[in-house]
Amino acid sequence: WCFVNNPKMPVFPIISLKSEVREYLKSVFLNKELLAAVGHQEAEQRFERLLACLSHPPSHTCVRASTHLAPLDEIRQRLREELKKQQLCSSSAEVPVEIVPHPCIPDVLLLPVDGPRPVQQLQSGVVVGALCGSAVLRGAHVYAPGIVASPKFMKAGDVVSVFSDIDGRCTRGATSFQGHKVFVGNGVAEMDRAAIFCTKEPLKGVGVRMTEPLYQSPSFDGVLPNLAFLQNLPSVVVGHVLGPCLGERVLDICAAPGGKTCHIASLMKDQGEVVALDKIRNKIERVRQNAQMLQLQSIKVFCFDGVKAVSSDTEKLKETDGPPFPPESFDRVLLDAPCSGLGQRPNMANTWSLKEICSYQPLQRKLFQAAVSLLKKGGVLVYSTCTVTLAENEEQVAWALKTFPYLTLQPQEPHIGAEGMPGAGLSPEQLRLLQRFSPELSWEQTQANTPLPDRASTDTIGFFIAKFLKT
Repeated sequence: WCFVNNPKMPVFPIISLKSEVREYLKSVFLNKELLAAVGHQEAEQRFERLLACLSHPPSHTCVRASTHLAPLDEIRQRLREELKKQQLCSSSAEVPVEIVPHPCIPDVLLLPVDGPRPVQQLQSGVVVGALCGSAVLRGAHVYAPGIVASPKFMKAGDVVSVFSDIDGRCTRGATSFQGHKVFVGNGVAEMDRAAIFCTKEPLKGVGVRMTEPLYQSPSFDGVLPNLAFLQNLPSVVVGHVLGPCLGERVLDICAAPGGKTCHIASLMKDQGEVVALDKIRNKIERVRQNAQMLQLQSIKVFCFDGVKAVSSDTEKLKETDGPPFPPESFDRVLLDAPCSGLGQRPNMANTWSLKEICSYQPLQRKLFQAAVSLLKKGGVLVYSTCTVTLAENEEQVAWALKTFPYLTLQPQEPHIGAEGMPGAGLSPEQLRLLQRFSPELSWEQTQANTPLPDRASTDTIGFFIAKFLKT
């Protein structure tokens, strides 16, 4: 699989899914309402384009600038200087890195991803896990823990091809692998094979430094960590849609790893209180680290299950300023819900069963109930996911409007994605108030010479946003 003339031709096979999951997704994209709206042929093509684009990276890297610490133009200039230094230290030809602000989002900088590039596979190859392979496609080097196989006599300094093990079948420590793998580029080994597979020490550091990635984008490892925060564009849009104001009390009910939490605090200029909850302890530590790195003092972090975050036991509540909280404690609530993650890109394989894919809806509803209860009257609730199913997106909106008659859908600003997808019984007016980032709508239609900001708003991960007012 290697077509390099047209940047929108598939380089990789479509995402590998279990047949039951593929059929389920197909039924979502060929639902009666959508068929009536766009016709069978267009609906079928959208589904096929979705499967193709999910296995490929977006055509840009999105950086959220810490505009609470420095003006956007200053961050842009410093980033340009840092990336120039990075080029000087590598063997790559010096081409000025294009860094452009997003026309609608005041704290976003966009960098183009160059690819797929005509890179020649080598005889000698390293095999990495699927997550590591996806990271390489988005500009990362190969970190040692991601390596699962390498040539028998590999030494530091050897030039090797890097392959991603799509199905997770490669045995750790193997010297070769003939299974389902895809080529993601070439690099230089930074470690001997023995240092990767014959050590009892915890593995860390770069195992292969990428010199010829199939998709070229700058590595942000250690680059302005407090000023330039890598974040998918729709995830930045969420913070702006929530629209937090100075002095407010805001809850991020499923906060880890904290990108959106920190963005909310930044938008409030660190004046107010942002409460971050997550029930997994090592994940909540990431939120603390990110808040510290971005110099945000207004964030309070608690390891707590969001489902249990509301309580009316007044005696218990007096004992602590942490969760659980009394009803109507927050001006705004963000519920970036745990989800099936089927909008993430690049993702060449998903090994989940249909039962796992469909397991999130009940949890999302429990979290939603807690979020609504914790929201003040007149407050704003934003619900978001990084998946493409109706059950976790538009169907949840329909359920919420029926279950909580005092919730009303609100216009979103900015609204740069598509409207909601028909199929959940929502009216055309309601669908227009939703924001669904649907990369399949523009896949194969966007030309390489299309201006970067125009590409960036459509060629994203799959994502969904709904904004409610509690009246």
